This record gives sequence, C-alpha cells and structure tokens, in this order.
Amino acid sequence: MQLAAAQTRQTDDSAGSGFSRPSRKSAALALLLIVLVGWAFLPALHNGFVNFDDEEYVVGNAHVKAGLTWDGVRWAFTSTAAGNWHPLTWLSHMLDCELFGLNPWGHHLTSLMLHAANALLVFFVFSRMTGAIWRSFFVAAIFAVHPLRVESVAWASERKDVLSLLFWMLTLWSYFRYAIESKVQGPKSKLWYGLALFCFALGLMAKPSLVVLPLVLLLLDFWPLKRSSVSKLFLEKAPFFILAAASSLVTFFAQKRGGAVVAMDHLPLSARLENTVVSYVRYLGKIFWPADLSVFYPLPAHWPIGTVVLCGMLLLGISTGAVLLRGHRPFLAVGWFWFVGTLVPVIGLVQVGEQSMADRYSYISGLGVLLMIAWGIPELTGYFRIGLVASATMAGIIALCAATRQQVGYWKDSETLFRHALAVSEDNYGARVDLGNALLSQGRTDEAILQFREAVRLRPELPLPHDRLATALHARGRLDEAIEQFEEILKLKPSEAAAHNEIGAILFGQGHLNEAIDHYREAARLNPNAAATHYNWGIALCYQGRYSEAVGQLGEAVVLEPDNARAHYNLGIALSRTGRVDEAIREFGAALVLEPKAPKTHYQLGLALTQAGRREEAIAQFRAALTLQPGYAEAAKELEKLAAPH
Repeated sequence: MQLAAAQTRQTDDSAGSGFSRPSRKSAALALLLIVLVGWAFLPALHNGFVNFDDEEYVVGNAHVKAGLTWDGVRWAFTSTAAGNWHPLTWLSHMLDCELFGLNPWGHHLTSLMLHAANALLVFFVFSRMTGAIWRSFFVAAIFAVHPLRVESVAWASERKDVLSLLFWMLTLWSYFRYAIESKVQGPKSKLWYGLALFCFALGLMAKPSLVVLPLVLLLLDFWPLKRSSVSKLFLEKAPFFILAAASSLVTFFAQKRGGAVVAMDHLPLSARLENTVVSYVRYLGKIFWPADLSVFYPLPAHWPIGTVVLCGMLLLGISTGAVLLRGHRPFLAVGWFWFVGTLVPVIGLVQVGEQSMADRYSYISGLGVLLMIAWGIPELTGYFRIGLVASATMAGIIALCAATRQQVGYWKDSETLFRHALAVSEDNYGARVDLGNALLSQGRTDEAILQFREAVRLRPELPLPHDRLATALHARGRLDEAIEQFEEILKLKPSEAAAHNEIGAILFGQGHLNEAIDHYREAARLNPNAAATHYNWGIALCYQGRYSEAVGQLGEAVVLEPDNARAHYNLGIALSRTGRVDEAIREFGAALVLEPKAPKTHYQLGLALTQAGRREEAIAQFRAALTLQPGYAEAAKELEKLAAPH
C-alpha cells in the first residue's frame, strides 16, 4: 500500500492505493474509451478479408476453418506455419471460425473487442501504477484511436497484436501487484509473481516479439515502482528471461524454416543498420503525424547517408537527454527505452520479410512515446495551462478518430487496400505485387500483368515480382513469356526449386515430357520435400507409360502430403498398371476416405477389385460410381459384365 501511495505525490490526481475499486471518474473515463474505440473502428465490421496473409491465417487454412477441434489444437501447438510458433493466435482464429464461420464481420468484431479491452487495461494499469488518472487516460485514449492501430485491429491476420498486448498488460498488472506484496512481505507475492510469469508465457504464445517484456519490467522497477535493489531485480527476472530466450530460439528457426528471414547476402548488415536507424525516426514521425500510412513500406537497398546521419544524431540526442534527465524526469527514460527496446525484435536487425517498417510494429512500442508525452506536457506547460492542454487533447483525439475511421475504410477489400498504398507511395513494388494478386483472383489477368510488370521494373533483382508475372502470363496462355520469367528467377536464385517445377508444368502441358521431367528431377533435387514436384513428376512418367518409376514419385508425394486425394488416386492407377492390385486397392480406398464422392475413384477401385476377384465389392463400387454420375458409361458397362450370369 505504501508504494502505491508514494507515487501519488508526483501525479496530477490522487488515485489512492492500487487495489481500490474504480472511482466514478475512472468508470466514466473507461466508458468514454469504449465509445471512442467503437466510433473509430466499428466501420471495420463492414470490411472483408484481404489477400495479405488472410488466406494463410484464416480463409485458406483447413485447420482454422474447421473450428475448435482436438486435431486443430494439436496442430496449433506443433505448427510453425506462417513462420511463427503462436498457438494461442491459431486457437483464437479457430474459435472465430467456430462462432462465425468465414463471415469477416465476426473476426473483425473479436479484434475490435480485444483492442477495446487493451485500451481499458492501459488506462487502469497505468492509473494504478502511477496514481495519475488523467495522464493515464491520455495515454489510453491516444493509443486506442491512433491511425497506426488500424493495421493491428482491422486486419484479421494481425490478431496476434491485439491478443499479445492483452497478456502484456495482464503481465504488467500482475507484476505490479507482486511488487506491492513483496514490498510489504505480503502472503500473496508468490501468487502474483507466478501469475505474471504465466501471463507472459501466454503472451509469447500469441506473438513471440513479447520477448522484450522482461526488460520493460526492469524499466518499470525504475519508474514508477521505484524498486532499487538492482541485483535482486535482475535475479527475479531470470525465469522471464529464460522463457524469452526459448521463445526467441523457436521463432528464429520457425521463420528461417518458413523462408521469412532474409539472407545476409541479399541484404547486408550495413543496409540493415541504416534501415534500423531511419526506421526508428520514421516510427516517431508516424506517431506525431500519421499521414500516408501504407500496408507495405518498401525496403530500399540503401538510405542516403545524410538521412542516416541526421536520424542517428536525433536518436543519440534523445537517448542522451533521457539518460541525463533520469533523476528528475524518470518517465522520459522509461518511455524512450520502452519505445526503443520493444522495437528491437522487429526493427530489421534480423530482417523478416521485405518491408522496411510496418504500422503494426508500433502497437506496443508506441505506448512508450505516449508515456513521455503524457507526463512531459504538464512539465512543459505548467499546471496553470492544464485546461488549454485538456481542450487541445480532446480536439486531437477527435481528429485521430476521424483519421482512423478513414484509414479503416482502406481495408475494405484487397484492391482498395493496395490502391491506397500506391496512392501514398507510387514506387511501392510490394503494393504492385499484391494489387496484381487481387486483380488476378478476380479474373482481371491483363490488369494484373500490368501491375506485375511494373513491380519487375521497380525491383528486377527480386524473384517475387518475376514469379507473379510468370503466373499471370501462364494463366493468360502466354507460355513462352511465362517460361522466360521463371528462367529469370533461376538466374537470380539458381536454387529456386519452385521455378523448375513451374517450367516443368508448362512444358508438360505443351507435350514436352522429357524436358518437363528434367525440370521436375532438378526441382526434387533442390527441394526433396516438395510434394507437388514428386506428384507432377509421377504424372509425367505415367504419361510415358513408365509406371514403375511413377510409383516411386507418387508414393513420395503421398508420404509428404497424405491428405492429397489425387495423389492417392494416381498412385493407385500406377500400382494397378504394374500388377500390384492389393496396394492399388488400398490407395483407391484412401482416396475415397478423403473424397468419397469421386465417381472415377469408385470406378477405378471397382476395376482393381475385379482384378482381385472380389466380385461383389466391385459391383458395389460400380454402382456407387453410377449413383454419383448416372451417365457414367464405362461403369455401367463393367457393372453389366459382372451382373451377367456366369
């Protein structure tokens, strides 16, 4: 109790101890926060999914679409899909599908509600920690309605942001209670410590970038908690650091396995350091002036040296000032190093993806800057001008709400989202690629080709624009041009197995089976775990009548992708052609388990059963084929043969 009371003497409003019920003032401000969040973000309920990770996270993810199942839960805790291990995020999406199916409004509603809960937690946790109700409300309100929040709230795939901050704030609250109890040697200190550690673990299972939270706890020990035993403070954080290290290790390997980590030879350390320095300042700029927000900010090969030097000097100046003023203005050091530290996992020192920065990365880090502003403004203006400051603050909050509502509208659909990105950054190759993908999914292939060509012009050294252009050209039937683009990818990245597979598919369609097989063989050498390559190779061998070889490739495809009904079906065909009838029957049966309403599979199983002398079972399969496809002449003919008297 004494610790909490000690903080109130430096604040603008005495909140009493950390454990009292919310006052009427706090309750009213909390209600106002909910209203502000609703006004700013309710338009998101009219938005759909976008073709920017939503396919991988929700729309095209069979595990997620199935809702909450035991198989899904097992998958969530063992999968590194999307380059991360975040089982709670997967479970959250599964729960949405269980409740709302694939109706986008339900998924957006969950994110909106989580964001509102986060805003309330920011308000209550900081007001209890500091006793400063109005300053805490300022932090929570600006956080809640700032346009930089739109990407985290209005984008279904970014559920991990709003979910992870929920556990981040619950960890801070539990840690605060632990600090209070341990100060007075309360009996519940161990309970609160364990709860803080548990919430931290849950947060890491929602988004691994929470690994920096133990450092933030040390900052809060300095201010506002004013705990002074440095060795003890570090020692008590040991379990937190152990969890953080384990999560970092798992995340690095998950992202490297998923191909998200950019190789050093593609983006050298010097370029990463340049982007790190500039991006810190760009994040600051977006916090103070949130204009020209984009879903994708391209990563340049190098920033101008003058820009890097100026940004570095600004960062050094602020850092130095925060350290020098730590005695009299401790909130500056805490807020600044909160901002700097929480961005470290995503700032680009280990480059993940092709973006230079992202609005979503400010979801937690921006709170540090808001702390500096909320406690710094009264110091600069003096309390006699507090009415003017309050009026300006409310005007700013209303303006931010209006800007956020507008920004939410850009997430209406994929085309709107990426056309806006191009409007605010014309030379944005990433937006060109994603806009092209959106147009291609609508069947507007010629328009998509134009976008992909422009992306290739902007970044000819990157394989992705060439790949998307090749795909669009292939869809348009311009096969030779498509092969040229895939060959260009192989010049840029000779180890790109997928390009060999795609060239093989085009050559196969043109009837050049030997050349196609050569490319499939090379693709399989480069990536032996690609089921599609083994499948395509096996089909090409079947067309050449080389069924024994085809069995090997199709068998490999089945091992790598056991849920592929077509692979089981074609493996059954190859096995039956080589006289391995019992094995063929088994594969046709597996295909029917996956796709029970496939008349051709019933027909082929009937033929195999006939070869095996299992007449009655064969009759049942031919009848099933005819039931599913009444005009199936071949099945009728075989059924007539078997039904004829012997």
